[in-house]
Order: sequence, then C-alpha cells, then structure tokens
Amino acid sequence: MSHARYVFEIRVRPESTRDDLTLSPAEMSVKLYKDAAQPGEDGWLFFRDYLWRGKLNETAPFRSDLEAAYSLRVVSVEFKGLQTSTAYLDALKDEIHGHLDLFNADTVDEVLNKYLGSSIQVT
Repeated sequence: MSHARYVFEIRVRPESTRDDLTLSPAEMSVKLYKDAAQPGEDGWLFFRDYLWRGKLNETAPFRSDLEAAYSLRVVSVEFKGLQTSTAYLDALKDEIHGHLDLFNADTVDEVLNKYLGSSIQVT
C-alpha cells in the first residue's frame, strides 16, 4: 500500500504543576508526523484545508488540536513537507485530476503548487 505523511516542526513548552521543577531549555523543537489519508478517503483533503503555498494557512486551530492531543503548550508549528512514496503521489495526482473543481485550478501541477509549494519529498 502506498504511504505518505505530513511533517511538521513544533516548538513546545512543557508546563509543570510543581514550583520546584524547572526545564532548561524551557522550549523544545520536535518533529511531528501526521499520516496522510489515502487519496479519495476521508481526510485526504487535509493539504487543501490546512496548507497554502507550503505553509500552514492558520496555525491556531492546528496548535489547539496538538495541545489537546499531547497536553503540552504548543508555541509554534511549521509545515516541513509531505513525505510520500511514488505510488501515493501518483494516486494523489489521479484523485486530484478527477476533482479539479474542488481546487479552483486547471491542472494537477497547479493544485500541488498552490497548496504544497515545493515541499513534496518523494522517498
């Protein structure tokens, strides 16, 4: 089966409930990987809904989701790329081609550039 995942770099600030404990540094950068849904399946339009020109279009909702999932204060989120197999990318292109009306675009390449920029990493 083809596979892809979105890669993000997040800065987090763990918060202690104890005054006698301190972390140094107070913030840390970590990588976050989000599995990409198979093209055509529920959630496959994540890139359209959250990205623009290879960047998160609104970080606040995404940060809130991460904070709820990990019980950490998320200071910042930066999209780093879509890591994908060739098979997944081909399937994604086919699905986009069949639904160009969802993207207000004329070509698959225009869609990929519009939302993912140059951040596609074929592995």
